[in-house]
Amino acid sequence: PILLFGADRASSGRITMNGKAVTLRSPRAAIANGIAFSSEDRKGEGIIGELSVRDNLVLALQARRGFARPLSSRATEDLVDRYMEALDIRPRNPGALVKNLSGGNQQKVLLARWLITEPQLFILDEPTRGIDVGAKAQIQKLVADLAVDGMGVVFISAELDEVARMSDRIAVLRDGHCIAVVGKECGVRELTALIAGGAQ
Repeated sequence: PILLFGADRASSGRITMNGKAVTLRSPRAAIANGIAFSSEDRKGEGIIGELSVRDNLVLALQARRGFARPLSSRATEDLVDRYMEALDIRPRNPGALVKNLSGGNQQKVLLARWLITEPQLFILDEPTRGIDVGAKAQIQKLVADLAVDGMGVVFISAELDEVARMSDRIAVLRDGHCIAVVGKECGVRELTALIAGGAQ
């Protein structure tokens, strides 16, 4: 996923967006091309714990605009209010330090941060890992709704039942290589067999 987000270089192949080849030499270039990435390392690479929910929410949009062009207070509050409500981020206190939120609400803050940029492609790496059942269900529904609404979503998960239930197409990786691409009809048993035995 970090290669698709411009944080690593490919040794071969190409990336196309809307039928046009794009060169992604940095995460900023990826963001400019409508790509968002939420890391599996929520605390190490995602939230900035010492900042408020508000500051975390607008961080990606502000980075895309450039920090020399700060968002107005009015625009910031409108965005924060809208996305805190849309993702049911609790407590509904934008001034709270994000490190004091539950894991599920921290994850919602990260998702909202990227949704504010209105991406065309959203790469989600283990977005439901380590969160409570209620938040997990909310995030799964959000991801499904985004896909239905036309957003491209790359959903990365080690939970095979989650992958089988939520995906239209599934790329099975083993030892860093894609060994199969299957449709949504593929169940957990078949996925397990592919992972264990490789492509036939």
